[in-house]
Amino acid sequence: MSFGAIDLQVIGPALVAGLLVLSTHVPLGQQVLARGIIFIDLAIAQVAGLGVIAADSFGWEPQGLEVQIAATLAALAGALLLTFTERRWPRVQEALIGVLFVAAASLEMLLLANNPHGGEHLKDLLVGQILWVTPRSLVPVAVLYALLLALWLGLGTRLGKLGFYVVFALAVTQSVQLVGVYLVFASLIIPALAARGVRPARRLAGGYGIGAVGYVVGLVLSSLYDLPTGAVIVCALSVLLAFCLAAIRHEPAI
Repeated sequence: MSFGAIDLQVIGPALVAGLLVLSTHVPLGQQVLARGIIFIDLAIAQVAGLGVIAADSFGWEPQGLEVQIAATLAALAGALLLTFTERRWPRVQEALIGVLFVAAASLEMLLLANNPHGGEHLKDLLVGQILWVTPRSLVPVAVLYALLLALWLGLGTRLGKLGFYVVFALAVTQSVQLVGVYLVFASLIIPALAARGVRPARRLAGGYGIGAVGYVVGLVLSSLYDLPTGAVIVCALSVLLAFCLAAIRHEPAI
């Protein structure tokens, strides 16, 4: 362990990226928990990742406009599909979300089957490369998240099911490219679960606080012990969740 390993020029942008992800994912995660569609984030993230991998198979630049369009269109298609299935078969919506997740994951494996760097691409998609973000790359993400957050906080449930899924898909499309599928799920669900013991009026602030602490602790520990950053942040958030759940004496209403 060496405190000299902590490079603020690297950790700083990574922390900003994490806070940006939390800015939209904490309120969306609380809505996901209230709707009882816990694995929607994994499914949409996987579909967005499928769009990225499909674009890569065409030889498009990883950070190019074509890849962003492909990922966004794939995520929106997944959102529209889930809107339809929730209206048509609401009782099995969670199961259908699971089917969408495993189908997208399987298609990714097929697209990467003959790619010599397929394992590396898959790892990047799942655990992310948060330490490689740059301040410049975060500017368009910040603008998009600000618009989505303003839309969600301004209209909320008045957006309806379709509006919720579209906002969700647009947010997840960007976050999965920043932090990976695992951290997308952790950022959405863990703060929402951990803040359930907080009074409803303060639940959003509690979720933000728990998420921010998890990212800070994870980034510091990964730097000190030279461990995969995304995995350490997920573990740090999980430990915080365990402490929060242990402090809850009675099951609160969502």
